[in-house]
Amino acid sequence: MNFGIIGTGMIAEFHFKAISEIPGCKPVACLGTRQERARAFGEKHGCAAYSVMEEFLAHPGLEIVTVCTPSGAHRDAALAAAAAGKHIIVEKPLEITLERIDDIIAACDKNNVTLAGVFNSRYHAAAMALKQAMDEGRFGKLTLGSAYVKWWRSQEYYDTGGWKGTKKFDGGGALMNQGIHAVDLLQWFMGPVASVRACTAMLGHERIEVEDTAVAALRFANGALGVIEGSTAVYPGYPKRVEICGVKGAAVLEEESLPAWQFAEELPTDKDLREKFKAGSGPGGSTDPAAISYQAHKAQFTEIVGALAAGGKPRVDGREARKAVEIILAIYRSAETGEEVKLPLCT
Repeated sequence: MNFGIIGTGMIAEFHFKAISEIPGCKPVACLGTRQERARAFGEKHGCAAYSVMEEFLAHPGLEIVTVCTPSGAHRDAALAAAAAGKHIIVEKPLEITLERIDDIIAACDKNNVTLAGVFNSRYHAAAMALKQAMDEGRFGKLTLGSAYVKWWRSQEYYDTGGWKGTKKFDGGGALMNQGIHAVDLLQWFMGPVASVRACTAMLGHERIEVEDTAVAALRFANGALGVIEGSTAVYPGYPKRVEICGVKGAAVLEEESLPAWQFAEELPTDKDLREKFKAGSGPGGSTDPAAISYQAHKAQFTEIVGALAAGGKPRVDGREARKAVEIILAIYRSAETGEEVKLPLCT
């Protein structure tokens, strides 16, 4: 498939590398609001550069676009692409409000184009192994599910980022921007969240409009309890961690490793799995947002292209990508009101 990339910042580089390594796929065009930056991206990567949306979407043979703009600008880019009949992959979060997300989903449904949201952490082999164990019922009755994203971002990160740390374009802070992958993994493993009670604060930074620290207590629809902790004010930053516990087993996913994997009913494959995914997969983006691999993007994009070729839908379609945003918005609402907030939210 011929890809176009909307936005030419850091994450666009990851998208370009991922697309370029998928057999039969090619990045053919890019769009940036700043003409010089778009031209530089295009020259670097050998693709046509545009600064006008209509001209970009009219690029010959363009079939699918990836959206890498600031989070609060995802909707407008996606609506234009949907109206032009292009399939769409949107970086996390899909958008910063449920209303804006629902606008994107409705436009894609109306124009009969496929919508996918990027939650590439699901595509690490360790995460998929944990999901398989969950689906097989190996944990028994679930009791606790927790996610921890204790990362570090300097003040310079926010001061030089332009849109980062703003309500209009970031939509939130440590949870909406950095912690959302762990939130998605948690609900993917544990199932729907029924209610949250939360506190948020801005403790380690200045001149930002959103939280850099958040804690939430969760009650899942299956009766299990849980915790989400997210921060960009924890020096020096630690790998994101998701813990799943039940009456028959427990597992810990730390970035791409499984430092804990224990079940009451041991399988012959468990020893090999523990060895394969033993601790030591690296810090991920805990300190440096650029210090992540693009391989998980490649794995997700490959699955999306395969789904399109087969006439199916990708695993993380628009409605699936909406779930993590809804949980985070419920946390924000609880922190603001001081009350328990039940899901689904009324939009």
